[in-house]
Amino acid sequence: MRNGVFISFEGSEGSGKSTQMDRLASRLDGEGHPVIVTREPGGTEIGEEIRHLLKHSAAGKEMCPETELLLFAASRAQLVRQVIEPALKEGKVILCDRFLDSTTVYQGVARKLSKDPVTVINNFAVGDLIPDLTIVLDVPAEVGLNRIRHRVSDLPDRMEKENIQFYELVRDGYQMLAKSLPERFVVLDGTASVETVEQQIQDAIKERLS
Repeated sequence: MRNGVFISFEGSEGSGKSTQMDRLASRLDGEGHPVIVTREPGGTEIGEEIRHLLKHSAAGKEMCPETELLLFAASRAQLVRQVIEPALKEGKVILCDRFLDSTTVYQGVARKLSKDPVTVINNFAVGDLIPDLTIVLDVPAEVGLNRIRHRVSDLPDRMEKENIQFYELVRDGYQMLAKSLPERFVVLDGTASVETVEQQIQDAIKERLS
C-alpha cells in the first residue's frame, strides 16, 4: 500500500529545479516530514553509473537517441524499485529531480522519437508508479542556457550543450504535456524570484495534496 507522497520536478536545464527542491526539502524536514530527495538519472549506484555515461562520459558523444532512451529507462527502473516504492510504503515524501515526463519530452519530443515506443518503455520502467504532483519550472530557452553558461561550479554536461532549438522543443513539450494532464501538473514561471517560486510551490502542494 502506498502511504507516502511522490512529487517530481521538471523543466529544462537551468530552470531552477535543484534550488527549489532543496528549499522544499528543508521546509518539509523542519515540519517533521520524512523526506527523500533523489534524481534522474541516478539515485542508486547503478543509476549514478548510467548518469555518468549519459552526461559526462566521452563515449556519450556517439550515443544515438534510442540508446539514450533505454539508458534513462534503465536508471529509472532501478530507482523506482530500490528507492521510491519502498519509501512510499514507509510513508515518506519523495522529491525527485525529473521522472518519466523528462523522457516523454527530451527523447520523445526534442529527439523526435516515435511516441509509441517511448510510452511503452516508460511504462515498463515505472510500472504503475506516477507522481502525485509534478511541478514544471518554465523558463525561455535562452534564459536556461544563459544560466548554464554562468554557473561557477559545474562544467556543462552533454545535455546542457544542446542548442537553443533543442531547448525550445523541450519547453514546448512540457507545456503540451502539462495541458494534457492538468490534474497532475503545475507550471510555474521559473524567471520569478526564488522566494516567489518557493511560495507558489508551497501553495500548489497545499492545494493539490491536502
